[in-house]
This record gives sequence, structure tokens and C-alpha cells, in this order.
Amino acid sequence: MKKQELIDAVASQAGASKSAVEQAINAVLETITSDVAAGNTVQLIGFGTFGSGERAARTGRNPSTGEAIEIAAAKTVKFTVGKAFKDAVNRA
Repeated sequence: MKKQELIDAVASQAGASKSAVEQAINAVLETITSDVAAGNTVQLIGFGTFGSGERAARTGRNPSTGEAIEIAAAKTVKFTVGKAFKDAVNRA
């Protein structure tokens, strides 16, 4: 499902206009993104938890030459699935 399909489905289910639903979905995504970028976690009970982590710098290999390369440290995004969501997927 793509974003526009999600907007259409939510608008249909909620009986709301597509533009209002699009604004709401965009606001939710922007809020989650900015909070996680600031180092906070966003927990949606039953759905999951969004958070951030850090990956240490490490040495890797260039697959075509075999040459050792340094891979810089990076921040990562983590998502942990909530119990209700996990159970719903396993029932399907």
C-alpha cells in the first residue's frame, strides 16, 4: 500500500475528506520524524515504538575489489512492533 492508497482507505473508513485525512497523516508522520530525530521515542500502544539508535564506525570491504574501507558511524531508526499488531499479523 502506498501513501495515496492509505489516504484513500482512511478517508473511506472514517467518512472524511481526502484532503483532511492527508493533512492528518502528514502531521502524524512529521511529528514522529521530528521527535525521533530529536532522540525521543514515540510509542503507539498496540502498534509499536519508534526510536533511534547508533551504529558504531567499522571496517568493511569493497565487494568488487576486496579493499578495506572505513564505514562511518551513523544514527539509525528502530521500530519495535507492538503486541496487538504482531498478534493481528500472526492471525492473518
